[in-house]
Amino acid sequence: MKEVICICCPKGCHLKVDENNDYAVTGNACPNGAAYGKEELTHPTRIITSTVRAVGGLHPRCTVKTAAPIPKEMMFDVMKALDDVVVNAPVQVGDVVLENVCNTGVNIVATRNL
Repeated sequence: MKEVICICCPKGCHLKVDENNDYAVTGNACPNGAAYGKEELTHPTRIITSTVRAVGGLHPRCTVKTAAPIPKEMMFDVMKALDDVVVNAPVQVGDVVLENVCNTGVNIVATRNL
């Protein structure tokens, strides 16, 4: 039995996930918590937020994020890939900054206008 704190909402339910019983989840206040508990032990994913260098805008950095969750084990690879990215102003919220980051099928998108 593993214990996990749910991050689906600010409530932070303390989940217990039974690996020996098809990842049955208890302690959740909603169905999202049950899905999160099972996913966290079988295939954890994360949304990555960061910044990239920017040229020609008011700010030297542009905030970005993954358009969808990526496998947790790829977090450091994705962050390393962002080190070499430079965007040229103008940039709009939602613009794709880096396509298919690390062959995950997920794009990196801008989260601020620049």
